[in-house]
Parts: sequence; structure tokens; C-alpha cells
Amino acid sequence: MPGTSLADWLRDQDDSMLAALLRARPDLATPAPPDTTVLATRAGIGISVARACEELDTFSLAVLEALLVADADQQPVPEKSILELFGGGVSADRVREGLAVLRARALAWGADPTLSVVPTAREVIGPFPAGLGRSAPHLDRQDLPAVVAGLSEAERRLLEALAAGAPVGQTKDAGTMVPPDRARTPVQRLLAAGLLLRRDAETVELPRQLGLLLRGEHPLGPVRLDEPELDTVRRSAADSDAAAAGEALELCRHVETLLRLWSTEPPPVLRSGGLGVRELRRAARALECTEPRATLIIELVVAAGLVAASDDTEPHWLLTVAADTWTASHSEQRWATLALAWLDMPRLPALAGSRDDRERLLSVLAEELRRPRAPLARRRALDELGTLPANTALRSDDSLVELLAWRAPRQGGRLRDEQVRWTLSEAAAVGVSALGRLSSAGRALLSDGQAEAARLMGAAMPPPLDHILVQADLTVIAPGPLESDLASDMALVADVESAGSATVYRVGEASVRRALDAGRSATELHDLFAERSRTPIPQSLTYLIDDVARRHGRLRGGSAGSFLRCEDPVLLTEVLGRPEAAQFELRRLAPTVLVSPLPLAELLDGLRGAGLAPVAEGLDGRLLDLRPAGRRLSRRAGTGRRVVSPGPIDEERLAEVVTGIRIGDRTSGVRRGASASTASEGHRISPTFTLLQDAVSSRHRLWIGFVDSHGVATQRIVDPVSISGGFLEGFDQSVGAVQRYPLHRISTAALVEGSADAAGAAD
Repeated sequence: MPGTSLADWLRDQDDSMLAALLRARPDLATPAPPDTTVLATRAGIGISVARACEELDTFSLAVLEALLVADADQQPVPEKSILELFGGGVSADRVREGLAVLRARALAWGADPTLSVVPTAREVIGPFPAGLGRSAPHLDRQDLPAVVAGLSEAERRLLEALAAGAPVGQTKDAGTMVPPDRARTPVQRLLAAGLLLRRDAETVELPRQLGLLLRGEHPLGPVRLDEPELDTVRRSAADSDAAAAGEALELCRHVETLLRLWSTEPPPVLRSGGLGVRELRRAARALECTEPRATLIIELVVAAGLVAASDDTEPHWLLTVAADTWTASHSEQRWATLALAWLDMPRLPALAGSRDDRERLLSVLAEELRRPRAPLARRRALDELGTLPANTALRSDDSLVELLAWRAPRQGGRLRDEQVRWTLSEAAAVGVSALGRLSSAGRALLSDGQAEAARLMGAAMPPPLDHILVQADLTVIAPGPLESDLASDMALVADVESAGSATVYRVGEASVRRALDAGRSATELHDLFAERSRTPIPQSLTYLIDDVARRHGRLRGGSAGSFLRCEDPVLLTEVLGRPEAAQFELRRLAPTVLVSPLPLAELLDGLRGAGLAPVAEGLDGRLLDLRPAGRRLSRRAGTGRRVVSPGPIDEERLAEVVTGIRIGDRTSGVRRGASASTASEGHRISPTFTLLQDAVSSRHRLWIGFVDSHGVATQRIVDPVSISGGFLEGFDQSVGAVQRYPLHRISTAALVEGSADAAGAAD
């Protein structure tokens, strides 16, 4: 049965339909197709068809599979046959809605009542659309209901099992074909009768005709027409915001603890990349949380740029300068930085600890956790959560998983459903959602940006406190989040004993010594507790601070970058008397020893420049050669590739693309005469320019190819008027008005045959 090609069908559609197609499939518009033929070719490419199918819901996919079952990819099929495949359980109008969706995406086309499908759709959907096998032509000549009715119970059960599931099965009976009189098993008898097809020595296939017959009133199997409803419960936004604020504070506390841990003991980078299991467990113990929670925190600090791998020979995970800025920020700003990093993170932290296809363990921060489409999956789940009515929350995560699976069953691959669950769990841990709904700050993060999200989170957080409660047992209670300076002081002078909405600190000898080591005096510590505590200061705390301070600093240590040693004290005295001694910051430790904070090589070079002749010695007294070995280049960290999906096209650009396609269609059928191209220009006078001048003189219609302001090559049919000032001026047939074309943008030109004096006639 002959049918219209996709290119011809697209050419007959109006501009609004083409614009809707490019809006639904933006990859078709990059770069802009010059005409409908190119557009149709792109629409049939396998990767583009696969991307378009990812946006189809379950019912639209079922309609596409029905078209493939009817072999619409091989020849046009009547709409009536598609309606029959859905049986009586689906109305004709509902099926036509699905067909309209496919037409809008150029996956199917054709004027009623015949329809066609792009051939690559079968490759994308798979070899068994709707779970049905290949057609067996020899069965079309048989009375299949009567044949099936005459089968034994075992044979019928076998066929029904293949009809209900995949149409192929594994069996050893497929190894050899035997005549009907020698068949002993159900498989052998069905193969001999032609009711099963032999694919190979161990595989049989149920023919499509039998699958359709055995499925009865549902030839395509059970098809869910409408999307499932979410399982919701009533819950106020205030409760959600309060719970999210608590999670945000806990997240910031955990990140601060991790940064403090790694600032003193940075973990090494695995040779294969990522973080070792031992370091993960150490971080989990320090954070007092589970390993999955620690994994999320670690991935977040790297995604937010607070930690990065060094470029050393033996690289470590080190804090960046951004970590200091983050630590000095307010709590709501800290949270917004982490939340935005999580939202845009092209990784799946939940995969850490699992194994890949080769049974290799996936470690935290490993490259194998990278998934470029992870941000799209997160926003898809969160956007749906954001559509819930006011004071309504999600009761069951499974209902959202089921809804999104219905809307895009081919999107997300084998981790499709797990990604939705991971998104909901991580969103709650980060504070983007709480109690089954988006927090106000989380909603703003999706729509209004980081600044507005931080403002709303700050409003939901409890105000920071400027006081503490000192207890008689040397514990200090912070009944809420503390001001940043007070929190820093408490982290210095006390150790966290338990954290939560109220933090309990314990003051001990080691913590007081830590504060004194940092330069605080005993008087400053007494003043801190006296001014900040709302409860009386117990004598035990006062005695503890004074006792530690009395013993603190009696033994002093310092650092020296190099030393000078000489058996003659007089020579060292001479060195100290030189002007260079102050420059090198030399000081005497003993009659025969001077020390300097400068590196040894720098000190020796300076003394040699002053006329002295020092030498370098090692710890064992042997002379050292400190000459540089030459410049070395540090290892540069590689950057991962980022896959960017085609984004939506703005309406103005969309209109330009559609206009260009229409112009290309009109110009593609024009017969061209004499032509010239800038590619062949090697003369002093451009052949293209000469051709344009001749066309203006003879008033001959022109076909020109030029590059527009977007860098896109396009074509025009022009009635030339004049050439001046570096422009060709002419009447453009596509826009119905006089246009000016820069000569340097015109790449080719040709006379339109049979159009002499066309411009004059048009006038």
C-alpha cells in the first residue's frame, strides 16, 4: 500500500505544527535544518527517536507498540487495525489521542485513515513490541481458534505462558526438529505443528498470531490508560518548614565537623580515584552517623567545591579556600550552598558501596558514580512533589515512583525507580523537603534561586542564641544554634558530647589546654563563661581553668627552618654582628649554634652572597648537595566530561528555524543556471560579485546561499535591485519585502532559470 513519506507529510503541515515538533524534540533544530527533507531525516535517526520515546507516557508507548505490531514501520496501516489491537476496553478517542501525541513528535505520520512509523522505532522499542513475537505467514491460512482448541492441556499451558510474558523461552527440545509422529514433548509437538518458531538450538518463539489470539480481549496485554494518583496526607507547610530547618542545621553541623577533621588529617585519594573504605568509616565515626549519610556529606562537600583532590604525586582530599568562606557564613547561606550543589550534582552517591557489572566495589567520590542526567532526574521528582496542593504531603514514596514510571517508563534506565527513591531520601536529608513535601526554601531553590532559598530557610531556622547554660558537672548546654563567634569559642574550649536541637558540650583538661594553646588566656576563658552563661559558674570550672593555666607554657617549643653550627663562637658572633643577620632572622640558641626560620638553601645562598663560605650538612653530619635538580611539572587533575542535553529553544529562534525550513523547501525545487561560489574565488574581481552585478543589470532572479547572524547557512530567492555599500538589496520572496544582504556573508549565488525580467514583472 503506497503512502506519503515523512518529508512530504511534514511539508504539508502548518508552521505551528513544525514549531511544536521542534519544541518537543529540540535536538532536531541543532543545527537548524535547511529544509523539510533534512528535518525528516533527523527525525528518523535512532538516537533522536530513542530520546523522543523517553518523553512518552505508558499509554503513548503502547500506541506506538501497537503500530509496530501492525508493521506500520514497513508499510502504512489503517487506523482501524490499531483500534482493534486495543480491544473493547479502550475507546477510539483515547487511542486517537495517543496517535496525536506520536504525530506531534513525528514518530508516526500519515493522513487518516493510514499511518506509518519511522523504521528505527522498532530498533528502539525492541524486537518484541507489546511482548509479541514475529509473525508466521503460514499461520494466516489456518483456523487458529480450532487449532488451539484441539491442543492438549500441557501444550495450551505452554502457549499461554509465552503469551502472557516474553514470547521466547529456553528449552533443550529446540535442539532438533522431529516430524509430528516422532514428537514426544509439548515443545516438539508444537514445533512440528508450526505453532512455535525455532530461533536456535535452545530457544523457541511464540508467533504473533497465536499471542494475539491467546490474549483474548486484551491483544496488547494489560495497558494502563490513565496515570496513577499520588497517595497524600494532610500536613501543614509550617511543620514541613520547621522539620526542614532542623535537617539543614544538622547538615551544616556534619559538614563543619568533616571539614574540621579533614583540615588536620586529609585522607588520601585512591589510586583508582575516590575515597577508601577505611576513610569513609573514620568519617562516619567522627560524624556519629551511618556510612550512607557520611557518603552523602562527603559527596556534597566535593560537589560544593569545599574539598578537592590535590595535584601532588600522592594526592589527598584537601580543603579549598571556599571552605573558609563557607565556615564564616551564616547557617542559611551555608545550607543554600550545599543544597544547590546537591541539586546540580551529576553523581549518584547512593551507588557507593554497590558493585558494578564486573563486581568491582564502587567507592565514594569514584568516577563510576558520575551520572550526567542525575540532576534532571532529581528535578523531575522534586517538580512533581512541588505540584502538591497546599497543606498536602506525600504519604508513600512508592506512589510517586509509580506515577513517574507511568509518565516516562523509558527514562532513567534500570535505576529509574531507585533514583526517585534516592532523590526523596536525599532531599529530606539535605532539608529541601520534609515530612513528604517540599519546604518553602526547597521550593524557592527550584524556581527562584539560591538567594531567595537562603532567605526563606533563615526565616524557618530558630534565631541564633547568644548564651549558654553551664552545669555543675562541667557540661555546657547550648539550647539551640549559637551565634557564629560563640559557636567558635565553644568548639575551642569544649568538646561536643551530644548534638541535636540542643548541643551538650563538656569542658575538660584537654579542651582547656586546647584553648590556651590557641592563645587564649585564663582570664579570657573566665570572662567567656561569666558573660555568656545564664547559669552560675561552678567553682569546679574555675579551678579547672586556673589549674591548667598554671601548668601551661612552662616548657616552650619553637620552629626553625635551618641552623648554623660552628666550633668557633667568635665566628658566629661575627655573623650575628653583620647586617644580614637581621635579614635572615638569625638568633643564638647556644654558644656554637644559630637558628633561622628560613629554608637552609636560602640561608646558605644569602651568606655566600655576603662573602662567607658555609656548607650544608645532614642529620648525620655529612655534607649535602643542595643544587636544584631542575624544574618539575605538577600532575594536573583531569576534568570529567559533562553531557548536556539539548535545552528548550526560545520562541524567537524557533520562528526563525521554521521560516528557514520553509524557505529551504521553496528554494530546493528551483532550477539554477549560471552559478558562482566564494570557494572558487582566486581572481581580483570576485566571480560571485560579478554574477550579482550581472543579475542586477539584467533584473534576473537570484538564488543565494548565505550565513545569517547566528552562523547558520540558509538560502533565499531574491529579485535583485542594487548593489551598494557592501550590500545586495533585493525583494525577498519568502518575506515579501525588500531586504539587504551583506556581500561578505553570501557564499554562493546562482541565476534562477526561466526568470529573466522576473523582477520587472513583479514590479
